[in-house]
Amino acid sequence: MKRILLFTCACMLFSAYSFAGDKGKKAKAAASHEQKDDSTEIRWMSLDEVQVAMKKEPKKVYMDVYTDWCGWCKVMEKKTFSNKDVIRYMNKNFYAVKFNAERTDSIMFMGKLYGFVPSYRANQLAVDLMGGRMSYPTSVILEENFQNPAPIPGYLDVTMMEKILKYLGENIYKTTQFPEYEKQFVASWQAAPEGQQATPTQH
Repeated sequence: MKRILLFTCACMLFSAYSFAGDKGKKAKAAASHEQKDDSTEIRWMSLDEVQVAMKKEPKKVYMDVYTDWCGWCKVMEKKTFSNKDVIRYMNKNFYAVKFNAERTDSIMFMGKLYGFVPSYRANQLAVDLMGGRMSYPTSVILEENFQNPAPIPGYLDVTMMEKILKYLGENIYKTTQFPEYEKQFVASWQAAPEGQQATPTQH
């Protein structure tokens, strides 16, 4: 009887250990999968999501203002936003938002309602963020709590994106003028192979 009890206890302990091990493996696998996802694409957020996240952990915001017909917006999506260094830095240091400038629905943002403005063929939020200079694509960087929007019109390749994200994301702009920063800047992110680069332009 004692042998049977010992054998039963041993089986129960082994089963519990195996279950804990499987649970641990599953948790590690889930964490690994999540980490992999973070490193393979930018975590784009909606305006509602970023407003909630900002209350928990203030961060700077990168907003990609685009339109459906903008060809260079698609090039930027394919060549810049897919770059692993851009993805890694963006996910770590910014909340990223994609905003269709021509959306016609009304949007509640920071307690204010924004609607479509026919004269601009754009939503009022896009007009305000871009200071009425409607050019696509435009990258808009906002400080924590959505302060001081800085619109940067035109296509940004990987090198230019690195330059701008680091200048604003690391608060270098608070102590150094951009021309001076450009002289000292050394690119470290790997751009697309030669022949796949696009020429910056505005629309």
